[in-house]
Amino acid sequence: MMTSKERLLTALHRGKPDRLPVSVHQWQPYHLDTYLGGISALEAFERFGMDAQIQYFESMGQFWLVDADFATFSTPDWIDDATIVSDDPDNRIAHHTIRTPGGTLTYKTGGDRKTTWITEYLIKNLEDIDLIRLYMPVPKLDLAPIAAAHDEVGDRGILRGFVWGDQAGCWQHACCLMDINRLLMLCFDEPGWVHELLEVLLEKKLRFIESMKGARFDLVETGGGASSSTVISPKLHEEFCLPYDRKMHDALHDLGFLITYHTCGGTLGLEELIVANGCDASETLAPPSVGGNQQPWQFAEKIAGRIALIGGVDQFNTVGEGSEEFIRDTVHDLFDRFGRDGGWICSLSDHFFDTPPENLGYFAAAARECRYTN
Repeated sequence: MMTSKERLLTALHRGKPDRLPVSVHQWQPYHLDTYLGGISALEAFERFGMDAQIQYFESMGQFWLVDADFATFSTPDWIDDATIVSDDPDNRIAHHTIRTPGGTLTYKTGGDRKTTWITEYLIKNLEDIDLIRLYMPVPKLDLAPIAAAHDEVGDRGILRGFVWGDQAGCWQHACCLMDINRLLMLCFDEPGWVHELLEVLLEKKLRFIESMKGARFDLVETGGGASSSTVISPKLHEEFCLPYDRKMHDALHDLGFLITYHTCGGTLGLEELIVANGCDASETLAPPSVGGNQQPWQFAEKIAGRIALIGGVDQFNTVGEGSEEFIRDTVHDLFDRFGRDGGWICSLSDHFFDTPPENLGYFAAAARECRYTN
């Protein structure tokens, strides 16, 4: 029998492990605290008999971190002064003022116990790009905690890494700095400026990737939901996502990392672009019931085994609200439709919050029943 690490890595290399790997995408602290007594993500994977994907993050000023110390990301030329307007865990509000030698930038966030969102974007004027280019710092990865985390996971699963930024991809990071609707319009009105912003972010991300050399990540996640075809058209994706994704992926491959590209919305029309960006796996295969625009097996048919696949199971309507029979039937149906050839990690299509623990057990048990035939 394979270990969970062997099982997941076999699937990521598009092979057939001893059984279908089963996992979730990032166990959220809210679910761990509310429903599982505050156990760790690794303990939760073990409790339900799943193959662990442990996401490693280091606090680097990401807006969505609940308890972030933004002063740690500050430098003398980029001082992030956060004013906590409300520390109510169900209504968190923070107003940020970033001071640089060339001027001041501001942004605001809101949040609750589950997540964080942007209420005012950093980039308000096109010339703000100059302050980002000149002064936004690029941290270096601390390798020692990663090695410790990798050892802790051991054979129980894989350790997933990240690329610095509010989102890993350049386009996706840009969508956290400027309202997506305005950014999309600028793709038509000021395409040169959009490319300039993406080049600024790419240069910083490539510098960060240099610091990843020697990091013991089994898989590195890139991309982000804003590259989904439910947000950006395939034509715009080809111009504003693909070239930058490819350069990042080439740099990560040069360091020996496997890469999964995250599109948690639609993938229709992006199939060849996702393959062309050089990733090793595509996630999260969101079905139409949870915001995707094609079924996982339709995407898999077009990909035709050229990259591995992760996800595919609706975390809300299937596992969140479905009966044991419905959950089992869904997992087995997906396996029969596109999983029997290997190269698939059966996983929930992104974050979940109030899923009953017993349903997670049904989901894991159903996937463990799926076996390959030679």
